[in-house]
Amino acid sequence: MEALSRRFNSEDYYQVLWPLLLMSLLILLVGVGFRSPWPADEPRFVEVAREMVSSGQWLFPTRGGEYYPDKPPVFMWTIALFYQLTSSLKLAFLLPNALCGLLTVFLVYDLGARLWNVRVGRNAALLLLIVPQFLMQAKNAQIDAMVMCWITVGCYGLIRHFMLGPHWRWYFIGWGFMGLGVITKGVGFLPLLMLIPISLYAVKDRSRFQGRLTWLCLAGPLAMLAVIACWLVPMVLTVQAHGTPELVAYQNNILFKQTGERYVNAWHHIKPWYFFILSVIPWMWFPISLLVIAYWKQWIQKVKADPTIAILLIWVALVVVFFSISPGKRNVYILPALPMLALATSAVLTGVSPKAWFEKLVSGLLWFLGGVVLMAGVLALIHHPALVKALADYSDDLTGIGYLFILLGGLWLLLLWLARKQFALVRVGIVSALGWALVSTWGYSMLDEMRTPRSLMLHTSEVIGEDAELGLVNFKEQFILFSPMSVTHFSYLAPVEEQERNAWQWMQTSKQRYLLVPSGIELNCFDINDGKSMGIAHREEWILLSASELKAQCAPPKRERSYFTDHPGRWLKE
Repeated sequence: MEALSRRFNSEDYYQVLWPLLLMSLLILLVGVGFRSPWPADEPRFVEVAREMVSSGQWLFPTRGGEYYPDKPPVFMWTIALFYQLTSSLKLAFLLPNALCGLLTVFLVYDLGARLWNVRVGRNAALLLLIVPQFLMQAKNAQIDAMVMCWITVGCYGLIRHFMLGPHWRWYFIGWGFMGLGVITKGVGFLPLLMLIPISLYAVKDRSRFQGRLTWLCLAGPLAMLAVIACWLVPMVLTVQAHGTPELVAYQNNILFKQTGERYVNAWHHIKPWYFFILSVIPWMWFPISLLVIAYWKQWIQKVKADPTIAILLIWVALVVVFFSISPGKRNVYILPALPMLALATSAVLTGVSPKAWFEKLVSGLLWFLGGVVLMAGVLALIHHPALVKALADYSDDLTGIGYLFILLGGLWLLLLWLARKQFALVRVGIVSALGWALVSTWGYSMLDEMRTPRSLMLHTSEVIGEDAELGLVNFKEQFILFSPMSVTHFSYLAPVEEQERNAWQWMQTSKQRYLLVPSGIELNCFDINDGKSMGIAHREEWILLSASELKAQCAPPKRERSYFTDHPGRWLKE
């Protein structure tokens, strides 16, 4: 097995860096402007950002005029900033994560080049770019890709200091970005877990981190707290100064319920402890998961021989364990561990001779998947009943999907044939780039109407007329984000029965007021069976209720609440 050289060559570094960044930027930016925000989460964050720009209120995020306490505002700030710069939500909402993905790729490359050599850094960055979970998150507008980026910067700062230092500037920068991660999604402190293996190796060999583990290290948390304070202090002071029940509820929710309580006593996404190990890592982290199995002997040898690799892998394991302990789990939670795992994988396998069975297995899998994509396209084109039934909630006409999949599958198989002499992972990268290029352009454009309620809301506005008013009950953010008309809602945070009672009172005052509700809802104040269907959006049929569907009696709401918008992103409390 070829030993890794540890030599930083600046000329080779920059010769590889610029093409790598250009390729990464193309992959990450393709598709920007081709689609609108899609569920889950994207419409919520985009609506919050739109309201920030329209209202000028950036400290306390609002959704439909109500405070949004589930996440700190950093991610929404970035979307709002790009919205101000571009005046287009369709352009703005994907840019923050694309740039965070680019920064993450650069950091992985830079660390690999500095810790070992340029070849290791290049391979680590390229490996990261073909892992499905990385691109899936970097190319959407959920919050996790940004958190991954800040956590990677935190790890970078610690690694530059402890493995390549002493480098106190990067040490404190790392702590600062941990603070930024905390006020982005709470878990930005995860790089601190790296101090556990570092401490273990320091005890084993006290000379290893000489001049790096000193009393000055204790000042690191001050940098993290200083960044957190930039948001926390103004928020708390404003709450204390005004003291309204809504602001107090926002403060308590975001500081306590969405942090410690959510981790210890999660109320949704409940999964068993092995969820990440068996249901996420094998396919979302492919091909790294298979590389561990194929080259397990090399992994053991390198971990024993190189403490840096061992420290990275122990940290990855600690992150997975940390999230596995909590009963609430989503596959994106462990995403922050992926960049360091890609780096360690490259350090282990760069220079290792490929195994014949691994090459054959991956090649066979690629050919099989290409054939499946091609066959799916043919079935969609002929409108096979099983496929029509599976996609009935999205579209009745599968012709466009059929052509897309036939083209993708045909090009996929052609590229596999042309690149048949390349290593299997090179072919994975080629077909991955092809797939993302087609899906992010043609696919996005075609699926956009299916993944948004734009057509349904436009149809509803045409049915009720220009002079009418529309109310919403039990809805998601996309229904206000894509509404072409002014809408009223009755507190997104209120129970459905409270929303219904407020809506009943609201409709009493004018016959030109209508209510849009999902068909599956149980109502006590309206006769939903006499309502008019507006169509299907997000796997729900939506029913329009008029004054004719009002029942004679309805219990009064415990609290009268309604929010009205007369301008996109600007809400008034009635």
